[in-house]
Amino acid sequence: MSDSIRKFIHVDMDCFYAAVEMRDNPHYRGKPLAVGGSERQRGVISTCNYEARKFGVRSAMPTAQALKLCPNLLLVPGRMEVYKETSKHIREIFSRYTSLIEPLSLDEAYLDVTESLHCQNSATRIAQSIRNDIWNELQLTASAGVAPLKFLAKIASDLNKPNGQCVIPPDKVQEVVDGLDLGKIPGVGKVSLEKLNNAGLFTCHDVRTSDYRELIMKFGRMGASLWKKSHGIDEREVVVERERKSIGVERTFSQNISQYDECWQVIENKLFPELKQRLERAQPKRNVIKQGIKVKFADFKLTTIEHVHNQLDLEYFKDLLREVLERQNGREIRLLGLSVMLEPLENARQLTMFE
Repeated sequence: MSDSIRKFIHVDMDCFYAAVEMRDNPHYRGKPLAVGGSERQRGVISTCNYEARKFGVRSAMPTAQALKLCPNLLLVPGRMEVYKETSKHIREIFSRYTSLIEPLSLDEAYLDVTESLHCQNSATRIAQSIRNDIWNELQLTASAGVAPLKFLAKIASDLNKPNGQCVIPPDKVQEVVDGLDLGKIPGVGKVSLEKLNNAGLFTCHDVRTSDYRELIMKFGRMGASLWKKSHGIDEREVVVERERKSIGVERTFSQNISQYDECWQVIENKLFPELKQRLERAQPKRNVIKQGIKVKFADFKLTTIEHVHNQLDLEYFKDLLREVLERQNGREIRLLGLSVMLEPLENARQLTMFE
């Protein structure tokens, strides 16, 4: 791999699920639309179009709240198979320009085009060409960010949405970074941002001009990461093969449940068969190393329990369920989930070699 300045593109589809629905159903266009959230009292919005966002509707928002903000909101059920097929087509378009692709989800990915020979090796032109291909072949719009650092490419892709792109050239990196609000940095959530702000840190410039040792003492690993990013340092490469560490399934109930027997019925009849099917389909040669159970109570408090167990075992979930319900304290349950942690990929590969 060359030692030259890296050229990263972050491509992010515009309101992907909603855009697919508007493409396939023209009468949805121009109206506030949300995908998911079919249970009006208990559902959650998966994504929404820009017309809905003008009313304050956002993804992951409870449906009831979204309908208060936008009473005329159209709710449509998701069609995951259609979204997956569309995503495969988008991935195929990416592969015409580079083999270094790191998917983050169905609707976004990092691309390293440092050594791509397409478009006279111009990352800006490659991003534009990819967006043109997506529109011409799928009638969907995408936004893109181009930068010499991964985290900046991701930030840039959000700056000219929808259907735009933003380029941050190498000689502008520090200038752009200095002006960034810390809340824009990927991985900095609300709680972390509040702690940073309370310490007088609001922008990357604030972090860059801070004492490194104090940052580490106050914020640990996050402090070290922010210090690097604030100095325009991000050594991460595009990860072509991302190791999956766990698989999980869950259910949010339209009506709360409270009893052990009710929970067990959901686990035995719904969640466990689905978890088993997902495990066989996704990672057939990886061994299970832990089993876990997750419960969200009616007050929205979440609790999880995870124990070492070397195989997928329905009976073992009985013990986990009893243990987690000891924390119930009379509360009803609105969500129940199961998960398994998988052995590291390298272990599985070595075992296959010896077999």
